[in-house]
Amino acid sequence: MEATVTAGTAARSLAGSDLAARAAGGVDDRLLVRRAQGGDLAAFEALYRANVGRVHAVCRRLAGHAALAEELTQEAFVRAWRRLATFRGESSFATWLHRVAVNAFLDHRRGRDVRHESAGEDGNAALAAMSTAHDPGAGIDLERAISLLPRGARSVFVLHDVEGFEHGEISAMTGIAVGTSKAQLHRARRLLREVLQP
Repeated sequence: MEATVTAGTAARSLAGSDLAARAAGGVDDRLLVRRAQGGDLAAFEALYRANVGRVHAVCRRLAGHAALAEELTQEAFVRAWRRLATFRGESSFATWLHRVAVNAFLDHRRGRDVRHESAGEDGNAALAAMSTAHDPGAGIDLERAISLLPRGARSVFVLHDVEGFEHGEISAMTGIAVGTSKAQLHRARRLLREVLQP
């Protein structure tokens, strides 16, 4: 009996490796999603491996620092597993997962208390210091500059200019007015322009 369990575990592991390799090779996610919706953990692991880089990248840009990005990436995949039955295939799995990650960030942001609200404003000073200390011969770390933006401006900049959402969509996702979204985007672009111009 024990040998059978070990052999079955090895077979599932190999099947999972095969699925991961197929997912990395551009195999259609629909088969993997259907299998994962049926409870196949190896299929979900393949979806994870194929998408974790992109999810982490969007979480990193939105969060502004690595520790929170790691936490949000994990939260996005936990939510994706729990809500996998709701995925109807109207968009690609990657697009659906991207939205899950953005919502994990927005939920985290809404849960913060007011004391943390002003903490992101220190980004103005950090951006100014980065701008004055900038060596024209050295490369500019755009990711770092984005991470130093004030929280509201960073969120809108990433959602609009990086992820391609419209102001109406950003308003619906974040609960801010369209005009506020536009103002935050203008502020983010202005601050980044100040840092990026020699």
